[in-house]
Amino acid sequence: MTVLELNKDSFSGDNHCIECGNSISFDENRGLYVCENCGLIASERHIDQGPEWRAFDADQKKKRTRTGAPMTYMIHDKGLSTMIDWKNRDIFGKEIPAKLRAQIYRLRKWQSRIRVSDATERNLTFALSELDRMASNLDLQKNLRECSAKIYRDAVEAHLIRGRSIEGVAAASLYAACRMYKMPRTLNEIAEVARVDKKEIGRSFRFISKELRLNLNPTKPIDFLTRFISELDLSQKCQQISKKIIKMAEQRGLTSGRGPTGVCAASIYAASILCKERRTQRKIAKTSQVTEVTIRNRFSELIENLNLGISLKKNN
Repeated sequence: MTVLELNKDSFSGDNHCIECGNSISFDENRGLYVCENCGLIASERHIDQGPEWRAFDADQKKKRTRTGAPMTYMIHDKGLSTMIDWKNRDIFGKEIPAKLRAQIYRLRKWQSRIRVSDATERNLTFALSELDRMASNLDLQKNLRECSAKIYRDAVEAHLIRGRSIEGVAAASLYAACRMYKMPRTLNEIAEVARVDKKEIGRSFRFISKELRLNLNPTKPIDFLTRFISELDLSQKCQQISKKIIKMAEQRGLTSGRGPTGVCAASIYAASILCKERRTQRKIAKTSQVTEVTIRNRFSELIENLNLGISLKKNN
């Protein structure tokens, strides 16, 4: 059997040799996939997808790379257009002569005008900058920002923005992305950093989620647990007990019809008492953005229906 014939059927599907069953390794010098045990050549003439140059440290890698920034949904043209830097320096780091600065200034001005060509791009430019601002204030990660930008772009393509404020739909897209990544933020938290009120964000969210068929599951109390525990500076043990309390409450049906943040706050309050790391209801209410009355009501329901070993009279 020749090497070329082996190329067709030497892989068993999970990077194991079909002859002896041992793992197959890649020989970088020869470009071959070879069995470590019997020496069977599974594949030859492998194409290296990496760069043809070598770098031995981060500085060399930065200097030798010839590609630009990756494509992103957070820029209206997806980052594919050319940018003229505002620094008056050339590619070698030398200052641009004074004679050429006026010309470079005019080029920058025309470049900024050319990048935004129509109303849709102007809409995206404003909305995506708003998304980035809100996500930065909420300290959200990059992949979640990309997801929110993609949702907003889909809404623009489906002509869902007409008759609604750009800020409202952008805030609703960010809220939907938080729900999708199970890093939920409440409407109150989104409204604090947005330039529209909570009701408009809620209306826009319900509309785009229906039209775009996002199929978002309702938020659960356990989704907020890690963030609230971290902000209240409680221990890992307290988090585990809170998680058990929430699961017990879900099994008994105590979370049905209740706000997830209120149930989560009450479980944290109960766990802090059990772990002797007690936090006041006021502090927990401020972190979870619910009222102290809500925490007391949810806490009373947990005590009455679950055997937690906490006296209701003593802790109210």
